[in-house]
Amino acid sequence: MSATAPLRVACLGAGYFSRFHFDAWARIQEVTLIGAADHNLDAAAATGLPAFRDLKAMLDAATPDILDIILPPPSHAEAIRTAIDKGVKTIICQKPFCRDLTEATEIADAADAAGVTLIIHENFRFMPWYRAIKQSIDDGRIGRVLQATFRLRPGDGQGQHAYLDRQPYFRTMPELLIRETGVHWIDTFRYLFGNPTSVYADLRQINPVLAGEDAGFVLFDHPDGIRTLFDGNRLLDHSADNQRRTMGEALVEGTQGTLSVMGDGSVQHRTFGEQNLTTILPADRWDGFGGDCVRALQDHVVSGLLHGTEFANTAKDYLNVIAVRDAIYRSAKAGQKMRV
Repeated sequence: MSATAPLRVACLGAGYFSRFHFDAWARIQEVTLIGAADHNLDAAAATGLPAFRDLKAMLDAATPDILDIILPPPSHAEAIRTAIDKGVKTIICQKPFCRDLTEATEIADAADAAGVTLIIHENFRFMPWYRAIKQSIDDGRIGRVLQATFRLRPGDGQGQHAYLDRQPYFRTMPELLIRETGVHWIDTFRYLFGNPTSVYADLRQINPVLAGEDAGFVLFDHPDGIRTLFDGNRLLDHSADNQRRTMGEALVEGTQGTLSVMGDGSVQHRTFGEQNLTTILPADRWDGFGGDCVRALQDHVVSGLLHGTEFANTAKDYLNVIAVRDAIYRSAKAGQKMRV
């Protein structure tokens, strides 16, 4: 049975990235924001919503239809268990979902047992350029897909002060490039080409102020003989007015042509054997994050609750992303291809 509008939404977490969540929720007509909780009460109050210091206090005041958890992975399990105990039936949790595969599996099972819909906020697959590529592939525009490459080039990782101004915790993460950032393309590649069956990774650390890796190559095998390459280097940039819009450039190659994601968010198509490029998605003009993908994901959840449309990125499904991530690190350590 579908829910009815307006859906009551409460948010846990008021840190750096939460601004995009709050802004997107405020622009969805079928939603009413009812509270924000954060251990920093001033940060919660700055949202303009009823502010709470912790989740229990917020859920004691009102039970939301949706709880949006905007916290780092070490806080996910406790927050989700608390929400389940308090009767919340729909939870969105920021990626990469819990501390490890064991904990993520336990929490996904607990949500299922309680009849709770648990969605992981992995928003890159909702970026308009990847939606355009997916539609073009499904329409047969480039024939049989053989391979794809994404070159991550955010240009934000150089020097002694890297990340201090925005996300300083990056500096102390023992696993950075893949755990924090590369997971976006693990999920995007599987959205476009199916779940990877094996991976080979060569990772390295370039900036010595970091604890974890900041560059590397990951080769994925997908069903039907498709191979993809994630070529990541956080120190280097790409041609874009906003390095964080697409964070790099993509090329998808098929037997009848290619699709390219440019730094401005446009998607270009070239027919096999020709030189001319056709724009199938114009340059992105959204001033916020990632082509408004945060709102696109939230709209997706709202549609599922109000109209019964199928949910993507359920916690059970997202366990595949965590398994692939772990296989990447095993591969890099062993120096050999790993089956997922």
